[in-house]
Amino acid sequence: MRTLVVYESMFGNTRQIAEAIAEGLSTAGNGMDVEVQEVSSAPTEVTADLLVVGAPTHAFMLSRPETRQAAADQVETGQELVSQGIGLREWLDQVRVPNGTAAAVFITRVRRPPLPTFAGRQAKQRLERRGCRLVTRPESFYVSGTPGPLLVGEVDRAQQWATQLAGSLTPTEV
Repeated sequence: MRTLVVYESMFGNTRQIAEAIAEGLSTAGNGMDVEVQEVSSAPTEVTADLLVVGAPTHAFMLSRPETRQAAADQVETGQELVSQGIGLREWLDQVRVPNGTAAAVFITRVRRPPLPTFAGRQAKQRLERRGCRLVTRPESFYVSGTPGPLLVGEVDRAQQWATQLAGSLTPTEV
């Protein structure tokens, strides 16, 4: 089963989760061939059996050019800005996938205060508009603040989530 994990990440937290998800999918024991791509280098025509997408939450939503610039302005000396091109929102609006492609969504966000976030729902809706079939609810992984770091245990939780995701898919679902 060919799987593509596409992520947007400003400070590297969402990239870490994407890599953990890829590892969890790869080691699930069901023969998944997993590729991980940063959103600006991801193909706009996807032929994967499973598409997993992830992004950080910016102002409760998927990022926009203005919120990505605000994040870039927070980069400290020596810190790497990961996604410097388009965001997941723009990629999802242009990607082409075969109708019925299995898909899953993850986001990174601050846990406190417990405010609503719509980023996962936005990504889910954009995938559905493209004809994807969501195989699980969007999953949140938590950072301690805007630049992070990830909360303790989130990388392990991402691997476990991916393993459960892989285990829940049957050959007829992909």
